[in-house]
Amino acid sequence: MTYLGLDLGTKTLGISKSNGIIASFYKTLRHEEDYDYLINELESVVRDEHIDKIVLGYPKNMNNTESEMSKIVLEFKDKLEKKLKIEVILQDERLTSKISNDVLIQGNIRRIKRKKKVDGVASVVILQSYLDRS
Repeated sequence: MTYLGLDLGTKTLGISKSNGIIASFYKTLRHEEDYDYLINELESVVRDEHIDKIVLGYPKNMNNTESEMSKIVLEFKDKLEKKLKIEVILQDERLTSKISNDVLIQGNIRRIKRKKKVDGVASVVILQSYLDRS
């Protein structure tokens, strides 16, 4: 089974991939809240990489309530499932940005470069978290 991990941000989409064991960074897509563009790009990735399932980070507040971004992610999930005809699993992504930043800091990545890489690393954390509990 091949998985795609997604971390949807307001300006970028971090993408990771896994064969079911270890998640690794795939790429980051920039967007200006053009979710249809992202879905079209993901359609190519799903086809070319033979993806079976998508794991999408689901942002919630620390008190377990939904945020504005939660609503956007749910709409994005629905659009993905309709267009790509593939199962999209929501994975709690609380603290993934902090974990990702910590990993990048430990790797001595400068602040400017960290901002560009954090969504990609977060997608790896999201997908690996799902794989570890499955």
